[in-house]
Amino acid sequence: MTMTSPEAALARAGEAHRSGRPEEAVRLLQGALADPRPDPRALNQLGLSCLALGRPGDALAAFTRATAADPRALPLWLNVADAHRRLGQAAEEITALDRALAIDAYSLPALFAKAAALEQSGRPEDAVKVYRNLLAAYPDADKLPPEARPAHARAREAADRDAAERAKQLQVALDPIYLAHEGEDFRRARAYADQLTGRRKIYAPQPVAGHFPFLPAWEYFDEALFPWLAELEAHTDRIRAELLALWHDTGEAPQPYVAYPAGAPVNQWAELNHSPRWGAYFLWRDGVRHDANMARCPETAALLDRLPLLDVPGKGPTAMFSILDPHTRIPPHTGSTNIRGTVHLPLIVPGQCAFRVGGEVREWREGQAWVFDDTIEHEAWNDSDRPRAILIFDCWNPFLTEMERRVVRAAGG
Repeated sequence: MTMTSPEAALARAGEAHRSGRPEEAVRLLQGALADPRPDPRALNQLGLSCLALGRPGDALAAFTRATAADPRALPLWLNVADAHRRLGQAAEEITALDRALAIDAYSLPALFAKAAALEQSGRPEDAVKVYRNLLAAYPDADKLPPEARPAHARAREAADRDAAERAKQLQVALDPIYLAHEGEDFRRARAYADQLTGRRKIYAPQPVAGHFPFLPAWEYFDEALFPWLAELEAHTDRIRAELLALWHDTGEAPQPYVAYPAGAPVNQWAELNHSPRWGAYFLWRDGVRHDANMARCPETAALLDRLPLLDVPGKGPTAMFSILDPHTRIPPHTGSTNIRGTVHLPLIVPGQCAFRVGGEVREWREGQAWVFDDTIEHEAWNDSDRPRAILIFDCWNPFLTEMERRVVRAAGG
C-alpha cells in the first residue's frame, strides 16, 4: 500500500531527525503541516526537531498545536512540559505535567519530571509529596526499567531525608511527653509518630484464612501477656541439645517447609518450594502429634505439653524446629489466621540473621523468645555462612477469651 504524501513526509522527517539532521526534518514537515487540520504526529515531530535545533519557543508552538489536535495524548503533554522547562517557565511546565498525570496518574516520566520541577521552583515539600506518590506506586526499583532506577533512587533519598527531618522536629515536641510518662509503653505512640513522618508503613492483618474481628493487631505481642515465656527461655540449652541430637544423630534431613503440589500456584515461594534451604523437624503439625520426633526430644515435648498451645482439631497445634540455610531469605508473606500467636525461641543464631514483622525488624538472640501475629506481613533472612535454627510453635491469641476459644474450636478454626 502506497503512503500518502503527508505520511511519506512524516516518515522521511522522522528518519532525518533520528539521523541527526533536524534542519532537513523541519523542511520536510512544512508541506505536511500546510493542511488546516495538521496531523498531530507531524506537529510533534516538528517540535522535537526544533528542540534539537535549540529552538524551544518554536517547539512549544508545535507541541501546543499538537495537544489541541489530540488532547489525550500523554507524550505530547510531556513534550510541552519539556519545552516550558527549557524556556525556564516552571509554573507552565508543572501545569503541563498535571495534564499528563490527569491522563495517567502512574506515568513515571510525568511523576519524576513534576517532582524535579517542584524542587527547582523552591517547593521541596510539594516535591516530596510527589516522590511519596511515586514510591507508593513503584516501591520496587528492581522492577523498573534500568534507565528509571537512578531517578527512583533520588526519590527514595528525598523521601528519606524529609522523613528524618520531620522526625527530628517532631521529637522535640515528643521528648517532654515521654519524659513525663516514663515507664509507660510507648510503642503505639512511636509507631504513630513514625507513620506521620513517613518512616514507617502501617501493616494491616491479612489472614489467608480466618480473621477473628476486633482483636488488637500487634506486630509483636507484649511479652507480659505470656507469663510462661520465662520458663520456655530457661529450657533453651536443653531444647537446643535435643535439636542437635535429632539433627545430627538420626541422619534424617529436615523436611522442606514449603511443599506445594505440582500445578499449584507458588507465587513468591517458587525459589523455596520443595527446597531443603528452609526445612523443619515437626513435633506437631496441624494438630497431629509426630510421636517419633517427640520421643527423641522428651524435655521439649514435656514443656510443650505444659504450654497453652493452640488446640483446634485439624489446625493446631503446630510446633517445629525451623532450619534456615546460609544466605537464604524467606520472602514477605502472611499466615492463615489471627486466632493464634506464633512463638519463636532462637536456638542457633550465627549472626546476620533478622526478622521483620510489619514495620519492625528484630535480630534473633539465642534464648530470647518473642510472640508475633503472623497475619501481618513478615519475612526472615540468614545472611551468614551457617544455618540458623529456632523452635516455632503456635499458642492462642492472648486476647481471646475462653468462650471465644470454644467458638473457634466449634467452628473448626
